[in-house]
Amino acid sequence: MATTLSTLMKRATIDDHEDVLRVCNAELKHGKGDLEILYIKLIALLKLERYDEAVWLLEEGGEILKRRAQLEHAYALYKNGEFEEAKKITNDLHANRGARHVEAQASYRLEEFRQAGEIYRDLSSTQAAIDSEENDLRINSTANDAQLEWKKQGQLARKQKPGRADLDAFETAYNAACGCIARGELGQGEILLKRAKDLCSSSDDLSNQEKTTELLSIGVQQLFVLNALGKIDQAKILAKEITLNDIPDLSTRQIAHINKLAASSTPTNPYLDHRLFHSTSTLTHTNELFEFQMDLTRRNRTILDLLTSKYTGVAKSTAKILSSCSSPTISAAINGVSVNNAAAHAHNQLAKLGLKEILPLLEKRPTDVGLVLTIVQLYALANNFGSAITIMESFLKRLENSKVEKDQDVRFAPGLVAVLISLYKSQGRKSNIKTELAKTASYWKHKSKGVITLMRAAGLSLLESLNPEDLKSAGEIFESLRNQDPSDRFAVAGYVAAYAMTDLSKVESEAEHLTPVNKLTTSIDIVTLEEAGVPQLRSIKTVTVGRKRTREDTSKGVRKRVRKSRLPKGYDPNKPADPERWFPLRDRSIYRPKGKKGKQKAALTQGGASGRGNDGLNMAGSDGVTKQANTVIVPASKAKKKKSKK
Repeated sequence: MATTLSTLMKRATIDDHEDVLRVCNAELKHGKGDLEILYIKLIALLKLERYDEAVWLLEEGGEILKRRAQLEHAYALYKNGEFEEAKKITNDLHANRGARHVEAQASYRLEEFRQAGEIYRDLSSTQAAIDSEENDLRINSTANDAQLEWKKQGQLARKQKPGRADLDAFETAYNAACGCIARGELGQGEILLKRAKDLCSSSDDLSNQEKTTELLSIGVQQLFVLNALGKIDQAKILAKEITLNDIPDLSTRQIAHINKLAASSTPTNPYLDHRLFHSTSTLTHTNELFEFQMDLTRRNRTILDLLTSKYTGVAKSTAKILSSCSSPTISAAINGVSVNNAAAHAHNQLAKLGLKEILPLLEKRPTDVGLVLTIVQLYALANNFGSAITIMESFLKRLENSKVEKDQDVRFAPGLVAVLISLYKSQGRKSNIKTELAKTASYWKHKSKGVITLMRAAGLSLLESLNPEDLKSAGEIFESLRNQDPSDRFAVAGYVAAYAMTDLSKVESEAEHLTPVNKLTTSIDIVTLEEAGVPQLRSIKTVTVGRKRTREDTSKGVRKRVRKSRLPKGYDPNKPADPERWFPLRDRSIYRPKGKKGKQKAALTQGGASGRGNDGLNMAGSDGVTKQANTVIVPASKAKKKKSKK
């Protein structure tokens, strides 16, 4: 048996693993417990990428084979999707460099990117075992950095920006592009993806099949970027070039399917999109999506359910997810589920109709961040900022009164504080803004890692005040920022500005490190400024606009021309207008009744026109006011009734 194996290993090449496996199976028929043959068969199975059979062989071989092939066992478990078990085995093999690689890869798939990054840094700091290891470390490190960006932990990445070396290989260029996309730098990501595509197409180390697979993966990412940039026409062309069946990886195929649906023509039929979305095959445990990808996929699925009026199903499924999650939280995934739950209860209605259905949910989930933000948004859309501020203030007050430390972190989360500040700005509440920023900065100032942008905003707001207490608080904020990063010139300048008016001796040494005023004003021509004088704004009278339209001032305006069709017959602009033209015809002085009855009526009417012209105009009173005289109404004679004929 030993001779057969020795001969086999001498003539073995990288392409005859099937022959090795066949010989091992033949030998194991005679001796099933031969450890050496089992080990060789295990290596052959790993080379043939038959990882499930390799795990089965290790279980059949017992503890003896597992101790003999610990690294191979960990690798087989990792490739079979059993990442936790693979990490447990590698914990006992810290001295083995290969085991450290497996541990890093398992941590990566478990989304423990911080631990994976530390392992890659340790491996990079020591001498590589083989020539290609350094290149592999660079590729895996950049991939881990991109995942940290997606997890909003970019500060832990080795490199926040792509370097020159990242443009030398298509793998590193692709990973650098993914990092840019995660940071929202879509334009730079698009450029890096084009670079990765060119490098992959011109690579001599890949076969035609491998090139096709890699180019499809790059194309799927390009399709996402084009959709996000609004380049719909280019996205449609690229979507036609991507054939889903040519993508071997199931997770990449599912992402490509969703991106192709997003690039389809609009408007679309939501019921058809719903059917196409669910037409993809189910992923196995070895091809699972990462958390941020699963979140986006779940969100797309829920939105399609809402568009197809499946409100009850969405409400139940999202409520089940929310019941298993802790509240409050600033997790975007969980709060997104909460928003979808609110939309399902409101049946996609906005304004008053939507609020009527959503507000009762706040009594059941008073600390739900996503629900509160949804209500605030609906009030803002209805231009009801007062109610939005009330909801936001009461929610933050509930969190502030909580004794749980995690709730306090949510209360002073930068995003929630920014929402409240924006609402205050819409109403011009400057004092509330200053108070809220000061309170938030005071909280984060005592934390090990404060929120720099928020503390800067709070410090600037307090610097605008002349109150010594506010200036002191601003100085403490900028001093805390300066202690965290002594090279932060913004923090140093704020620190000097805060104490310059109250305690100048304390900041004189720091002021020397700032840019001198003479250097800042070198480009300013003082003589030109003096000759130009002090600019003055033209005073503008404040005009109160009422509901009714005010009368226009026509004293200096051009007189409006009247159309001829609106002028009376025989109108002469040179003759003065009749002052009695507004009176009824019978009340005018020129009125002459016609006929006998008309003259009798005119005689009975006091102040009416008579045959003596205008003599009776002021007869009733000397003040010129026409009064109605007392008149006697004479009843008409009764008409005789006719007797009916009998």
